[in-house]
Amino acid sequence: MPSVKRLQHTSIPMPPGGDDDARAFYGEVLGMREIPKPEGLAAMTVVWFAANDEGDEVHVFKEEHPGPNSAAQHLCLEVDDVEAYKSRLRDHGYEVQIPETIHNRPRLFVRDPFANLIELVEIRGQYV
Repeated sequence: MPSVKRLQHTSIPMPPGGDDDARAFYGEVLGMREIPKPEGLAAMTVVWFAANDEGDEVHVFKEEHPGPNSAAQHLCLEVDDVEAYKSRLRDHGYEVQIPETIHNRPRLFVRDPFANLIELVEIRGQYV
């Protein structure tokens, strides 16, 4: 039976002209490497970032009237030091929310410049 191997990418909206804000948040604040978009998408306003070296990606695309579909809709990025990111985000003026605790999963939520909800989680072991 076929099975899902991993999440390859997630696509999130930004308003027209949001490219620089996307690069500042995902590239500079979160430290993700911008990757070139495929030639077939050259005409599209989209900025791609590598979440890691294993091929996981975040695609930020232009949408004329972006808005969240649900207040809880979000993408989650696994990080190696959630406390360092908490400080880094606050230093850059982002409001950080600390949700309920999950054993071995310290995490935080932050809104990117386009109001998309982003979860950062550090995986230290099993959920138990």
